Formats: sequence, structure tokens, C-alpha cells
Amino acid sequence: MAKRVSIVNFKGGVGKTTLAFHLAAGLARFHGSRVLLVDMDHQSSLSIVCLGAARWNAVAGGGRTVTGIFQSFPGAPLPGREIVHDSSFGQHGSYSEQVRIAPASLGLDDTEIALTASHVGETSRTPWNKRTLMCRWLGETGVDDEYDYIVFDCAPATKIVTQNAIAASHGYVVPVVPEAVMERGAPHLCAMMKSGIDQRLRDWALVEDARNMFVPETGLVGLVITRIQVAGNARSGYTNDHTQHLRLLRERWGDTLVDTYIQQGTGIGAAMTDGVPVYDRSSTRSVGGRGIDSQFEQLTAELKDRIDRL
Repeated sequence: MAKRVSIVNFKGGVGKTTLAFHLAAGLARFHGSRVLLVDMDHQSSLSIVCLGAARWNAVAGGGRTVTGIFQSFPGAPLPGREIVHDSSFGQHGSYSEQVRIAPASLGLDDTEIALTASHVGETSRTPWNKRTLMCRWLGETGVDDEYDYIVFDCAPATKIVTQNAIAASHGYVVPVVPEAVMERGAPHLCAMMKSGIDQRLRDWALVEDARNMFVPETGLVGLVITRIQVAGNARSGYTNDHTQHLRLLRERWGDTLVDTYIQQGTGIGAAMTDGVPVYDRSSTRSVGGRGIDSQFEQLTAELKDRIDRL
């Protein structure tokens, strides 16, 4: 059975997709793991990185995406393994072959709205059925048995699609930029995960066919500092604002805050645009010259250790 983890934050622009991509690629490259990425964000950024724009267009146009899982409610058949695709990123040998992706499509947003609004055949089981479609798909296809890890890249919201990822996840990772909004937002998010999502799912847990994949308590793997801004002359090595908020985050979260920080850098965005992990850009000044590839490699090792203990 795979260890399943969601990358989640209400806020956009904190590096969720970048983290999901590099965690999967790092697990494959440095640890020999088989990883399934599941894109739960209608913006489909992760899907485009993994498949390339042209291939993603063809896949989305053919309806072979996770959107079909949510279009199955209330009574249509679930899609099968045809929505899982080989990734095409990477420049060094076969490690990208160990990462596959279930991509999203732009229509996922419309599908979620329709799913939320649908009251056809409403029963006491409906809230549970809507939030365990991903659990059912994992169970019915047997996909879970083929991977060591499944990583869900969630949209910046905690609506029904994200709740499906949480229902199926053993743990969740919260990427945060060390700013004031994160000091307020991270505690609220974690409280909502515990009482607003997990508890309600346990209350609704009525259907036997989804229970084998449902995780009743999703553990916090850790908070990951992303996009921290470097200041060479500063004692801490970071800007004063980020240093101040980093200290406050560390005081509040302690060991829950992962030790390795990911710097802000143009090399990360350039690699993502080209559809490759920073691990394949170690020879460049903007990545290797700043140690960003090493940061992601070390972060992957830390997160793997935490995820394996769930």
C-alpha cells in the first residue's frame, strides 16, 4: 500500500505545485521510489509540467483526467487506469519513468461547482459519497498497490475536491512563505484539517466500499519554508522580514517546521517552465550555484522520513 500525502494550503503562490513535483521526482531519483502524482487543481500546472502542454491538451481533450472521477457522482461509472499517464520530464536516465501522473483539466473547477450544487437523490450518505470519490477510485482500480507514494497537489482551497484528497491521505504537508499572513493562516488551516474535515469525514463514514482507502485521521507531516528571500549581508542570511517571521514560525511550530528551507530563485521557475526538476539543472548558476538542487534533495529526504513514520 502506498503512503499517500497531500500538499495543501489555502493560499496560492506558496509553491505547492513546485514542492509536489520535486518531492515526487526526488523520491524517484534519490530513493528509487515509485510515485503517482495526482493533480487536484483545475489550473493543471503540475499536469502541464509533467506531460508538456501539447500532450496535456490531448489528454484533457480526450477526457482522460481526474475530472472524470468527480463527474461520476451521483451514479456514473468511475474511470479506470486510463487516467494515469507516464510522465515525460527529466534528462538523466530512467528515474522519470518511476513517476506517473493522473492529470487535472480546466473543467475540474466547473465539475466541483456542479458537485457542490447537486442535490439529486440527496440522502444522509451524500456528503460522505461526494468526499470519498477518490478513495473509491483508488480502491476499485487497485492503483494504490502499484506505488510507494501517492502525492496529491491540491488547489488553494479546502472545497470538495481537496477534501477528497484529505480523505485518502495519511498525511499532509503545508508549504509556507515566512510572512505575517502565514502566521495567522497556518494554525487556522491545521485546525480546519483536524476538526472541519477529518472529524466530519469520520462522522459521515457510512459506506463500506470506500473505507478501505479512507484515512480517518490525516497527520501533519510538517510545515515547509518555501520562497525564503536571501540577503547576503544579513546575519541570518535572509531578509529582515523573513528572518523575523521565520523566528515566530519556529517558536510556534517547533519541530513541526521542517529544517530545510527552499530559497526564492529564478532558476526554480525556469526549470518548471522547461518541464524539468532542478535536479537536472545542477550545472547552472541559478540552481546549482545557489545550492537549490541540494536543498530540494535534502528536503525530500526529510519529508520521506516523516511520511514513512505516519
